[in-house]
Amino acid sequence: MTTLVRGRCWAKAHPLAVDAALAAAVLVCMVIGSFAEPYGHNGGPAWGTRTPSALSLVLMVLGSTALVFRRRAPWIVLAATCAFTVVDLATGAVRGSVVMSAVIALYTVAATTNRPTTWRVGLVTMTGLTAVAMLAGPLPWYAQENLGIFAWTGMAAAAGDAVRSRRAFVDAIRERAERAERTREEEARRRVAEERLRIARDLHDVVAHHIALVNVQAGVAAHVMDKRPDQAKEALSHVRDASRSALNELRATVGLLRQTGDPEAPTEPAPGLARLDDLVETFRHAGLPVAVAVGDTVTDLPAGVDLAAYRIIQEALTNVQKHAGAGAKAEVSVIRVGPNAEVTILDDGGGEKKEQGGASDGGGHGLLGMRERVSAVSGRCTAGPRYGGGFRVHAILPVTATPVTPAEGGTA
Repeated sequence: MTTLVRGRCWAKAHPLAVDAALAAAVLVCMVIGSFAEPYGHNGGPAWGTRTPSALSLVLMVLGSTALVFRRRAPWIVLAATCAFTVVDLATGAVRGSVVMSAVIALYTVAATTNRPTTWRVGLVTMTGLTAVAMLAGPLPWYAQENLGIFAWTGMAAAAGDAVRSRRAFVDAIRERAERAERTREEEARRRVAEERLRIARDLHDVVAHHIALVNVQAGVAAHVMDKRPDQAKEALSHVRDASRSALNELRATVGLLRQTGDPEAPTEPAPGLARLDDLVETFRHAGLPVAVAVGDTVTDLPAGVDLAAYRIIQEALTNVQKHAGAGAKAEVSVIRVGPNAEVTILDDGGGEKKEQGGASDGGGHGLLGMRERVSAVSGRCTAGPRYGGGFRVHAILPVTATPVTPAEGGTA
């Protein structure tokens, strides 16, 4: 098997040498066929009973030599070998075998062109050479040798077309396999990009929320450290709790990147509305009064919708804490309306609120992240100032919708 593979590789690397060997073999066959009488006295071939003319031998040499260049100029070689065959058929007193070179040339043309051209050229070659053999050859028109010319040229055209079709089929399969491989690689890259985006959102939500709380509580502690150390101690306790929660969530989120079998794989469930009370309590400890209203029918939301609702509330309350001003109050409501879960976060705007993610905020991505989360579950999100002051975030999350990729869903 190794020798066969090496031989094929050598043949592909040296096509001219292969064609030269083929031409030599064809010349030997033509010379032997010219000296043999196919129908001897005993019904078999008789050797040495006829001798071709010198012109026939020259034409055999020319026809076989032309075959050396059959891959480089197949049409020219076909025309030349057909011309040599016509001259041999019309002038030879003894039937020569130059037609073998034309058969090989016709096969080469058929293997390198399309099917319609193959059949047109094949039909012209078959009928032309057969007609010359019948009308101008040394044998009667009904001789079997004349019909043999028609059969051999026809088989050469059919064989060449079959080889071309098989090569095209193999190339199509190979191209399809390569395209499928490229598609798999692109799909893998797309999934990696989506996973990175999802993890980036979670990291943003976790870090922005807890760092905002730590910042507020640290400011409170610094402000009352001298006059009310007990309140400063309580604020520092909240800082410790918030930082510990941030570290735990960061550890769980980054743990998603671990390979299978790595130690300390995350086992905690993704945050959801079941942990909403704990989330709201952290803001209350930070000095933000939050009123919560959750319907009884929103306790069985799908995991993706549940996580999106939790992160939207977390981000919106973080924005209130950071931008609504001193003395602001917030309201959170989660209700089920038909096939949708509606999440609403309101604040009364104790100070001028800047839109997170807008130009006034210097490049934040709070609202943008919320909108992308809502779009990922085929929902809608609106956010903007309220009449009379404050800010409102409203998200509609379809409970039964099929999630879409971020590229498919636009921002609300």
